Amino acid sequence: QVQLVESGGGLVQPGGSLRLSCAASGFTSDVYTIAWFRQAPGKGREGVSCIDSSDGSTVYADSVKGRFTIARDNAKNTVYLEMNSLKPEDTGVYYCAASYNVVAGVIVAADYDSWGQGTQVTVSS
Repeated sequence: QVQLVESGGGLVQPGGSLRLSCAASGFTSDVYTIAWFRQAPGKGREGVSCIDSSDGSTVYADSVKGRFTIARDNAKNTVYLEMNSLKPEDTGVYYCAASYNVVAGVIVAADYDSWGQGTQVTVSS
């Protein structure tokens, strides 16, 4: 069973940066996708970014392009989300999720069946 543990959330001022980590274990295949989602209070879960284990290809939501970067460290089985130029609208609980079967080019929560517990990110002055 895939297990995912997020860390790195916190309180940051607008314009600041944070790096989230997702430690992953339990994969039964070398081919999978790990994604980051976020959920703001009163809103649905939004796909932020994802990365493929086989070729490292990435996808970003338009709202974070140019500000967020997803990366992986295969030796540590960890995926990172580097978040720069943070805005108040980036506030929410950030979750990492994993799937063996996703549709290329999109980040849809229904495609993912393993989820972490989430980490809170608050962007506020």
